[in-house]
Amino acid sequence: MYFKFTFCPTILLLWVSLSFAQNVNVVIHGAASIAKTNDNFVCVTLDWWPAEKCDYNQCPWGKAGILNLDLRYGALINAIKAFNPLRIKVGGSLQDNVVYKVGEVSSCPNFMKREDDLFGFSQGCLSMERWDQLNRIFNHTGVKLTFGLNALFGRNESQTKKGLWIGDWQPQNTRDFMQYTISKGYKVDSYEFGNQLSGSGMGAKVDAKQYGKYVIVLKNLVKELYAHPETQPKVLGPGGFYEEKWFNTFLEVSGQGIVDGITYHIYNLGPGDDPNMMNKILDPSYLNQVSQTYKGVSDVVNKFRPQLGAWVSESGGALNGGSKDVSRTFADGFWYLDQMGMASTYDQKVFCRQALIGGNYGLLNATTFVPNPDYYGALLWHRLMGSTVLAVTKESDPNLRVYAHCAKKKPGVSLIFINLSKDRSFNITLSNAKLGDAGKPNYEFVGKQNREEYHLRALTGDIKDDIVCLNDVPMVQTDSEDIPAMDLKLVDASTPISIAAQSIAYVTIRDFEAPACV
Repeated sequence: MYFKFTFCPTILLLWVSLSFAQNVNVVIHGAASIAKTNDNFVCVTLDWWPAEKCDYNQCPWGKAGILNLDLRYGALINAIKAFNPLRIKVGGSLQDNVVYKVGEVSSCPNFMKREDDLFGFSQGCLSMERWDQLNRIFNHTGVKLTFGLNALFGRNESQTKKGLWIGDWQPQNTRDFMQYTISKGYKVDSYEFGNQLSGSGMGAKVDAKQYGKYVIVLKNLVKELYAHPETQPKVLGPGGFYEEKWFNTFLEVSGQGIVDGITYHIYNLGPGDDPNMMNKILDPSYLNQVSQTYKGVSDVVNKFRPQLGAWVSESGGALNGGSKDVSRTFADGFWYLDQMGMASTYDQKVFCRQALIGGNYGLLNATTFVPNPDYYGALLWHRLMGSTVLAVTKESDPNLRVYAHCAKKKPGVSLIFINLSKDRSFNITLSNAKLGDAGKPNYEFVGKQNREEYHLRALTGDIKDDIVCLNDVPMVQTDSEDIPAMDLKLVDASTPISIAAQSIAYVTIRDFEAPACV
């Protein structure tokens, strides 16, 4: 049983009132969208790591991997169902070590620690019994599923170039797996080919031309087995770190219409044991650096024009399981929600968080299944932020981050405000940059309807807290393991939007007229 707070301490409210407040005008450019995300932009991963996966003298995975996760927990099911639906990507570092026990594959080994093997583990196996169990949960909760396939099956590491895997990809095990999946009626939205094999790779790498050659084989296999276009899963790749030359080469080899979406990974906070992790998260100039990656991938998308655009198919912030002191806390939301906001402005269609559960960066606690603070930030994004992205301009402290979308539920616009400042709050007024009758900007905005606001802050004001308050109500799991109510606050439209120091707020304005949102 967890001690359940019924309110957030009022001492923080006094501290907020005494902090320096800065007046800021934020201009929303609603005449046209600058980007479009997928309706299921928020995505999470399930990873293969076994309990023996350890980094930085800790082993944070426990029984949270795909093969050992207890799928019967009501808390797990409720956390997934709350998104209605949630996009989940099954994959991770060990996916290219996984065989599927179906067809000609009769043995089904467990992952074993073996230092000389890829990522320090022997080959593992997904039995069809376990695949059945996973799909019962996916079907029950309405998951939109992306499945990461083994792209190294049949290949071997080069004897002369360490880390480079050569030889022909053998698709028979994948064929048998897909045939079984089809026979059971299991729904797969997309297949991703391999994990972190691009460029210099992570543990293993594949030549860009070879990758392009065999992604064609995979695409043809999907077309053959899934005869009806409306139920045919998309093919994604390469699911690795972005390197311009490698990405261009593989897409030139595969050609148009093969890869439906370009996927890549981001871990822009570096190693999980970095003692400067908190400073990075609170440094706007550091957070901005990843924009070069978003721009680079956007340029590749504009060149090759895949149907589904670009996806961040894995992003955990900090490498190797995340940071034990930061990833589970309220502070991590400053990185996470800012990166989702920034990615959306660069027309990235999906953003997959590593992970739903497992490591230190899980949205759920790996032992108790209780949601960590980032879970609530992700759920609010999913419920409030629509797929149409609007430009925002402001003149203010760079610690104030602002992103605007058309509201997911029409009419109006929804914004997220992220205040990185420790001692400064912001009083925000809005302007509307829609074009007036004479074709000139009309900046005046006077709201008449009450705003819908959701303010997130750490329970005690210490951003290292692992409990988040929503509109001054602590978000704690109920005795029935349900997600607690996430009630909005209605605020008088004539008042400025107030963003407390080191807090995050979602604001929806129903009577804000943005032509792009009609």
